Amino acid sequence: MSLDDPMTAGSATAVLDRQEQTQEVEPGDHERFSHYVRKEKILESALSGKPVVALCGKIWVPGRDPKKFPVCPICDEIYKGLRDPQDGDGDADK
Repeated sequence: MSLDDPMTAGSATAVLDRQEQTQEVEPGDHERFSHYVRKEKILESALSGKPVVALCGKIWVPGRDPKKFPVCPICDEIYKGLRDPQDGDGDADK
């Protein structure tokens, strides 16, 4: 018996079918931070699946636990009133 013989007992070959999973990621830091989003926009996104705009201007579809990431420093400054929102929903008169 030859070691190269595929019929030799104990030599089995299997082919695994798998689908390549890719996740589209926009450039930027939205993957490293959790961001602040207006409450009504979160609910709207959860129902429709449409992207949200964070206070800092980042656009994405939420889908991960924000408690596992540090808060975006820009969103935090906006939330504390130190900057104007960049999500298009702020008061333009300020």
